[in-house]
Amino acid sequence: MQQSLRVSMLIFALCALPLKAQEKLPLKLIMTTPMPGFTGDFDHFGLDLRGNRLFLAAEEHKTVEVFDLRTGKRIHSVEGFGQPLMMVYLPEQNHLVVTDGGDSAVQLVDCKTYKIIKTIKLGEGVDHGVLNPVNKYYYVESGGGSNAPTHVLSIIDTKSFKHVGEVAGLPGSSNEGMVIDRSGKKLYVNLTGTDEVGVVDLETRQLVAKWPLPNAHVAHAIVLDEPDHRLFTATRQPPQFIVFNTDTGKVVTSLPCVSVNSDMSFDVSRKRIYVTGSETASVFKQQDADHYEHVAEVPTAYRAKSSIFVPDLKRLYVAVSGKGKPNAKLELQIYEVQ
Repeated sequence: MQQSLRVSMLIFALCALPLKAQEKLPLKLIMTTPMPGFTGDFDHFGLDLRGNRLFLAAEEHKTVEVFDLRTGKRIHSVEGFGQPLMMVYLPEQNHLVVTDGGDSAVQLVDCKTYKIIKTIKLGEGVDHGVLNPVNKYYYVESGGGSNAPTHVLSIIDTKSFKHVGEVAGLPGSSNEGMVIDRSGKKLYVNLTGTDEVGVVDLETRQLVAKWPLPNAHVAHAIVLDEPDHRLFTATRQPPQFIVFNTDTGKVVTSLPCVSVNSDMSFDVSRKRIYVTGSETASVFKQQDADHYEHVAEVPTAYRAKSSIFVPDLKRLYVAVSGKGKPNAKLELQIYEVQ
């Protein structure tokens, strides 16, 4: 009887371990929305905070999926894309701008009717995009193509939805992420092929600096910490979280992180950085501008590389993809910050 009691207590203790471990992690999974019938990869998110909507690019499905931001419920599917990749929501117009790699275009979606209402055709290689917070210009990677020596950023005026210019001659065939400072004057870009972070002066539309990645390749996610004059990026080969000083272009520190990473968020109030990749999310703590600590690897799922952090809700939304995995179960995961 006593031995049986000991065995029961041991089983109870072992069962309690995962729960206890999760409670200590900086992110806690609170909700999951299964995505039956979906295959391949999800790409990037878009956010309509005021309208309580989350948008997600489903590449192989050729749709943009719409979710209720708070419940995680899938509420609509926007059709008509060749390969949706990245997007930005425009609250003033209730429109969504979507980069479409399959149609080499930028699509404008009316988010009242969920219909594509305008299309701007660009060159081969349409993929990443970033919105200038000041003049509302949308900079879109295009005009590169496989093995091209350079590519361009096409400039879309989102107010008129017209192609108004370009930043030409960026090194390499493509890029893997961009970010613009709050003054709308500088654009930072991960340059694929040359393995550098490029700095673009948006007034002159010229590349003014290139910062080499330290013994690493294929940088994807990119985030600015402007008050501390720091830029964060993450590479895949090897998987590294890298911090640059934006005043000097020098590397401050480099730490191992999750592989197959694609998105990164800076939780300003907690001084945390979340990097999402396959199987886990890497969490780093910023002690000060020059010192960073790896806090945890939070279990996620296979190719759970795309994510978006919503500070107002204290939630990290993660898309679980399925490329290369037979019978993969695609889903939306919602984590609450602890």
